[in-house]
Amino acid sequence: MGEANEPRSECPINAAIEVFGDRWSLLVLRDIVFGDRRYFRELQANSIEGIASNILADRLKRLVEFGLLTREDTRRGQRARYSLTEPAIQLVPVFAQLGSWGLRHRPTSRALRVRAELLEQGGPALWEEYMDELRHLHLGSESPPRSPSVRERLNAAYLAATSSS
Repeated sequence: MGEANEPRSECPINAAIEVFGDRWSLLVLRDIVFGDRRYFRELQANSIEGIASNILADRLKRLVEFGLLTREDTRRGQRARYSLTEPAIQLVPVFAQLGSWGLRHRPTSRALRVRAELLEQGGPALWEEYMDELRHLHLGSESPPRSPSVRERLNAAYLAATSSS
């Protein structure tokens, strides 16, 4: 990392916040981690928070610069695919803990809370299993996910919650 990416202090919380503590970065990562959205247009069109294209472009660029995403090299006119790196995959427990906190302290909808509930109930064993799936999908690791995969279970719960609402 260059000097521009050096944290303002040596505090580990500050160092993390400087990478993904803005309003949008974690949401972009969330949509890649849980929504399997890997292209710019997918991320923008399916953003439930309504991210603007200039903000999304900036956050994707920053997340690549900070080493949380890689961007597939493409020729002009081709869609670039983004992939998670190992440091981004290791944010799964952070997402699970943030979701648990949100469940207890913020208003949420049934459909949007169901994944957080499953991650909370599954605990660290489920988080590890999901991180292994993400390593397989994004890094090409050898271990294929079991069936049904964590992603399939999370999506099934989400679909069930949206059809019953």
